[in-house]
Amino acid sequence: MGRFIDRGKFAVILLSVFFAGLLWMGCSNTVKRDDPAASGPQIPSMAKYYFFDDILVPNELEYDQKKSYVYETAHFKTGALYFSKWRVDTDSLFNFFLSHMERDGWKMVTNYRGKESHLTFYKLDRGCTIRITESWLGTAHVEIRVGPADVKKN
Repeated sequence: MGRFIDRGKFAVILLSVFFAGLLWMGCSNTVKRDDPAASGPQIPSMAKYYFFDDILVPNELEYDQKKSYVYETAHFKTGALYFSKWRVDTDSLFNFFLSHMERDGWKMVTNYRGKESHLTFYKLDRGCTIRITESWLGTAHVEIRVGPADVKKN
């Protein structure tokens, strides 16, 4: 009878270690915050343009074609692009978009950095909002929305 109790305790301990390992993997990330490269990829070959030739997206993000859409006429292009990736540092994504959007001629209007981060940019007669979130399992989600904007110039 004692052997069955020991096996039961062993199974509980083994399952506890397994779930602790899963929790540790979900809470960690692959980017070191003290690393100078943690602000995002700096080499253009590590990023790609999707449908909009002035919004650079890191290659490590996976494009979600089912959720995304782009509408284009002779006068403007608008749409929403969705991306995700497991174990990507959301602060690095925020810094990447902040840096590269300005390099591509976008002017930052507002930004909010937190559990859910938002960046808002404008360029001529267009606006762009980037929303970065992270699920409790460690998957980063990026939503990029581009559309016409009425920005008054001073």
